[in-house]
Amino acid sequence: MLATAGRTKYFEDLQVGQEASMSRVVSEADIVAYAALSGDYNPVHLDPGYAATTIFKERIAHGILSAGYISALFGMKLPGPGAIYISQSLNFKGPVKIDDRVESIVRLIELIPEKRRAKFDCLCTVNGKAVLTGEAVLMVPGRPA
Repeated sequence: MLATAGRTKYFEDLQVGQEASMSRVVSEADIVAYAALSGDYNPVHLDPGYAATTIFKERIAHGILSAGYISALFGMKLPGPGAIYISQSLNFKGPVKIDDRVESIVRLIELIPEKRRAKFDCLCTVNGKAVLTGEAVLMVPGRPA
């Protein structure tokens, strides 16, 4: 059984227009931990002196960190545990800085019954401004017989 916040989300439970969201403040520790986990030590993320010479003028979070918040929504809320990523497009629209609150939302835009696939619009914002947009396709388990 796939439980998400007390509710099972099988393919048959999904409807176009459903949404899930979360909010997370990006911390110094998040950026350092992501660098260690990924091996991405680009100085724009970690070195204040270097970052000051860039167009951002200060350190920024790894763009893919915001994409991870989208993944968390899929894995924990909609569709929830048991859903499998098939594809994801990502368009990075702006920087995320330390102490920014990232608001993430996914919205179901299409169901493909013959393959049990669900297509989603994905959006992350900071202060109401898009920092990441994209689309994702997930495989969603059907209700057991």
